[in-house]
Amino acid sequence: MTKKRLRVLFCDHLNLARGKYLPGEHSDGGESRFCQGVFALTYDKELIPAPCSKMLDGLPDMIAKFDSQDIRKGWHHDDEVVVADLYDTSGDPLAVCGRSLLKRTVDEWKALGYTPKVGIELEAFAYTQDDSGEWQPYDTPGAFVYSTGPLSDPAGFTDAIWQRAEEAGFTLEMITTEFDSPQFEFTLQFDDAVKAIDDIFLFRLMAREVAMEYGVLLTFMPKPIAELSGSGVHVNFSLWDENGVNLIGDSTATDNLSDLGRRCVAGLMHHHQGLAGILAPTVNSYARLQPASLSGYWRNWGQDHRGVTTRITTETGRLARIEHRMADGACNPYTMVASVLQAALLGFKNNYDMIAAETADCLENHDAKDGVPDNLGAALEALQQDQVLVDAIGPDLVANLVMLKSDEIEKIAGLDQKEILNFYMHYI
Repeated sequence: MTKKRLRVLFCDHLNLARGKYLPGEHSDGGESRFCQGVFALTYDKELIPAPCSKMLDGLPDMIAKFDSQDIRKGWHHDDEVVVADLYDTSGDPLAVCGRSLLKRTVDEWKALGYTPKVGIELEAFAYTQDDSGEWQPYDTPGAFVYSTGPLSDPAGFTDAIWQRAEEAGFTLEMITTEFDSPQFEFTLQFDDAVKAIDDIFLFRLMAREVAMEYGVLLTFMPKPIAELSGSGVHVNFSLWDENGVNLIGDSTATDNLSDLGRRCVAGLMHHHQGLAGILAPTVNSYARLQPASLSGYWRNWGQDHRGVTTRITTETGRLARIEHRMADGACNPYTMVASVLQAALLGFKNNYDMIAAETADCLENHDAKDGVPDNLGAALEALQQDQVLVDAIGPDLVANLVMLKSDEIEKIAGLDQKEILNFYMHYI
């Protein structure tokens, strides 16, 4: 009989699931050591002396700690899986650990009497290899937006993802096809913020691994095919009181927003450009973030409007939520959600002025006065200039990201679309 293994994972700055297999039982939790220099690595495995990587300090250990209560059923063999938090060898939380940042952010909201709940929508394109070994878009001869069944997925890999997800304890809300083919959307049920992002981090890895069993490379790259739609990650969040009441919505308000919800939206509007440097962290992200792309480009908001960055649901009560549509799959999901919640928290604390809701279609016309920066370099500059947001997220985490992504900008310069695709698609 095969002995059960534990797969210990953490999410790094590139949204890569790094980890180890450990033997035996861990009923009291446990820990494992990794090289802190992981946070000096680029997609092409070059080491960059980024802040908090300790690349030039002997590449010492960091410690990945996990709780027994977080151990869960895996999706391979009899393996179990757990997501770890990262600490330096002195026992302090690692400044570049997105999961620790999210936990801190949740605690800051809870100290004010609010518990964040989050639901995530993931979009991805599917590729298969041709006879020469080149990756080509998956052939889906009868696919269209919201299509289901064999014509949209002839190999049935999404059926396998659904089955394996249920077996592993994920609660799926939906799988469907997106606007362009072969593009798919995966949505998990909303939950407390840390639990929701643990689920989405592990589900995304599981989905890619199950798809690969069918010869399908599932890529969450923002814009793999220049002439088609991009793939985003939509962050839906709400805030709940100690009695289990969702306080984001107000059915008596014309925009369905409570004062709390309105201040959160004001924070997202105020920090719109700075957020781009965190939520859209690749050169390819800005091929997706364009006007008239329904992607989170404009600094605007509206009720049940897919052309805006911050969409307010028409639902009230338990289902009331704010949907932020800027992020993409290259972003560490813990850092992503923490940054959205921090911008909303700044809006709540600072009571920023609220801009008027978008009234135009955002395809041919728009009210919005500005959008995201034009490229990753400009977005990183906007992030660094937004010192209030940087302080809220964490200066060390931002400095690490800026140095590594500045190197990425130089490497991508001059590459054609196929070369950019090959640079990103196997990792994102």
